[in-house]
Order: sequence, then C-alpha cells, then structure tokens
Amino acid sequence: MSRRLVSSPRFRSLRALLGACGVVVAGSFALAGGFGGGGGNGFFNNVGGVKIDADGVVSDSVIADRGEYVELLRRAIKPAEGELGDSTEMRMVSLKGLEQAIRAANVKQTDELPAEIRYLAGLQRIQYVFVYPERQDIVLAGPAEGWVVSETGDIVGITTGRPVLQLDDLMTALQTSRAAGEGYGISVSIDPTQEGRVRYNNFVSRLTAQQLRAATAQVLEGAKQAMGQQQISLTGVPAESRFARVLVAADYQMKRLAMDLQEAPVDDLPSYLDMMARRRSARGGNVEPRWWLACDYEPIARSEDGMAFELRGQGVKAMTEDEFVTAEGGVEATGRANPIAQQWADKMTERYEELCSAEPIFGDLRNLMDMAVVAALIDKHRLVETSGAELPLLTGAEPMGSLVWPVPRSLSTQCSVMKVGNNLVLTASGGVQVDSWGVIENEQVDSMVSVTRSKADSVGMGRWWWN
Repeated sequence: MSRRLVSSPRFRSLRALLGACGVVVAGSFALAGGFGGGGGNGFFNNVGGVKIDADGVVSDSVIADRGEYVELLRRAIKPAEGELGDSTEMRMVSLKGLEQAIRAANVKQTDELPAEIRYLAGLQRIQYVFVYPERQDIVLAGPAEGWVVSETGDIVGITTGRPVLQLDDLMTALQTSRAAGEGYGISVSIDPTQEGRVRYNNFVSRLTAQQLRAATAQVLEGAKQAMGQQQISLTGVPAESRFARVLVAADYQMKRLAMDLQEAPVDDLPSYLDMMARRRSARGGNVEPRWWLACDYEPIARSEDGMAFELRGQGVKAMTEDEFVTAEGGVEATGRANPIAQQWADKMTERYEELCSAEPIFGDLRNLMDMAVVAALIDKHRLVETSGAELPLLTGAEPMGSLVWPVPRSLSTQCSVMKVGNNLVLTASGGVQVDSWGVIENEQVDSMVSVTRSKADSVGMGRWWWN
C-alpha cells in the first residue's frame, strides 16, 4: 500500500474494516462470514461458485444449479478456433482494434458480443503495455490460449485452467481508474456489524464453561444467530459490476480456506485452524487476526521513452494484522500480527500461482489487479492522449450496456469449530484491497522493454489481436 493512501484518516478507518477471518479464543467465539440465503437469478449469476439473490444476499451456488448453469454456458459460448485457440506466451491485443471490433459488432450490450471479444482473445495476464503513436494505438500483451467452460462455470484456458481476462472487467478498470487514484483505491470488506458483535459477546457471556467446551449444535446456532448477517462494503467500482462480484467471491473463498470450511485444492496449504491445533496454541482476550488479499508487484519496468511498460511479480499476496475488538463491538488495528496467522498468510502467498488454476476465482482476482494497474498506468502517463488512440467505448465516453449483477450486500454467519487445548476457535470475516496507484508509484527504467515492444509490432497483421 502506498504512503499516500495509508496517511489518509479515512483509509486508516477503511483498513480497520478490511477484516479477514478474525478469530477470538480462550473461552470466546469468532464467526465467519459464511453463505446462507436464497437462490440466484439470471443466466450469468454465478462467479467463483458464488451467487447473489435479488436482495443482495450472497450464498454458495448449489451443485445441481451450477451444473445446469455450466451446460447453458457451454452451449452459448463459442470456443476459440484456429490460431486464436493456440497457446502462446505472448499474444498482443490492440485497444484501437478492440474498440473497432466492438463497434463493428453493432450490438448494444457487451454480453451480445462474440466470445473472442468478451474474453479478450484469450489473454490470461497482462504482462506488457506498448504505445504506438504512429498508429494511434495502445497494445496489451501477455500469455494466452483458447478457452473452455470449466465444471464450476469459469471461463478458463484449455491447458492451464487459469481464467481468461474479460472485457467487462477491463472496461470497469479503465472507467474507474481516475476515481480510484483520487480516492481510496478499490476494496471489498465483509464484516460483522457492531450491533452483531455486541449481541454475540452477550450471548457468549451467558454460556457456561461446559457449554463452551462442548460446542453443541445448539450453541453454534445460537452464536450464529447472535452475530446475524455480516455486511459487505465495496469501494472504487460499481457494486453491480462483475468486477465487484469477483472481489466478493475471492474474499469469501480465501476465508473458507483459512477457516477449514473448504479443503484446499493444492498441496501444503493447511487451514489456519489446523495450524493452530498442531501448535496447541490459542490467542486470548479480544485480539483477533484478520487477513486480506493485496497487490504484490515488483517495480514496473518502463522504457526510457515511456512507450513500453512491463508488469512484474506474482500480482497478489495475502496479508494479516491483529485487531482489537472493543466492548462496544468496534474494531481497532493493533499494527501487530499473530505469528501463526502470518504463517498462514505466507502459505497462501506461496501457493497463489497454483491456486489460480485449482481455484479459478483467485486467478480472476489477479486478472482484475492486472487490469487495475494497467488502467492506472494509462491514466498516470496519459497514454490515450500520447498515443492519439480514440477509445470512447472502452473508456466510457460513449456508454455501452453491460450485464447488471445483483448488488452484494450481506451474507449469513457460518461457524467452523476446533478445540485447541481447553479453548474453542470459531471463524470470522475478510477483505481485498487493490491499491493500483500505489503499485505504479514504483517504476524503473529498463531498455529491454523497448526491445520487446519492437518485436510486438503488428504492421501487416490486419486484425486486432496477434501472436
């Protein structure tokens, strides 16, 4: 995170809300933002195994419903053909050409566009940004391949299983970047309400030591009902966008992995609860760890003339910090981290590359971060003006309709319990922070980026993407 954001009083307050899976032990409970509530609506209502009903209640998608949804997607989405379906380490996408292809399709909604446009020619990361003033163009480049609909309904690469970038998300990133830079970044936070924490503390204070040790279904249900619905807070992007939906789903899936609500789909990623049990360790009092997912890039490489940029690094990391829960149900950051919570965050970060394929929502989140960083670069260096590119559809100067998703507002509390010595540990909330402008504050000149730009030149290709 940049100092500019951290120094803001409002951002410090936001960080206090960016909880991720806080835990209370030593005779107390903490609770996880879990999934409960009604079914989804709409053909495209699932992202990362998550759906949202018309009232904004988030829930886990039912396997039977998901199967029907996947079959509908597979019938509707045309697979990549010919060279577009090839796997390549470097596919170029011309923003000028993309804009022209969208216009030539002559449709009013992005979901009516051909699949190759909606899925940005199969790009799976943005590694480079090239500027060509002589052609009035900006080009994005990175690894790509053909796509398929996975068993979970994600649009992923044929061989890697990593999700492809989506046009709707790119448009959201480009259209909100300036506001994100002037405000407090892009974030989601899922937290118990202050009133819910007070009700929960009152409930726990009435339990006997025997009830705490037993943790019966009745006790767990009482704790869940006392905490009530947890609230979802979004900043920086429209709450009805797919971008917002991915933030919420990624936050939720991180929480499930940390709190043993879902088995990790990769090796050597135990849950936080497992790690605590192995150490026979517990934290006492009202101090809880929280986790959040944040940007993790190396310095941006830039050519001397500012016509080429390279994004370097994994893109995403897990972070943690202890927070103190007051008697009134408020939370205060402590500036310290529980060592076991830090170890779990480090494990999550180490396994993130594998998770991008095994649990595509994490790859989807990284795609969003790539796009947000690229959009910030374009704004910071005024690349649209420098290139002379005309991109009114992509940048929102000329509005185009897109799918409107139900706004995620709340989710019900779900408990997961484990005994640590004589204590009980139950689960709590989460967050994501995308500080794209903080990432681009750190740039360094590298002449090799210009060499790559020269090799990527598209003269004579005659289409909006090429390998």
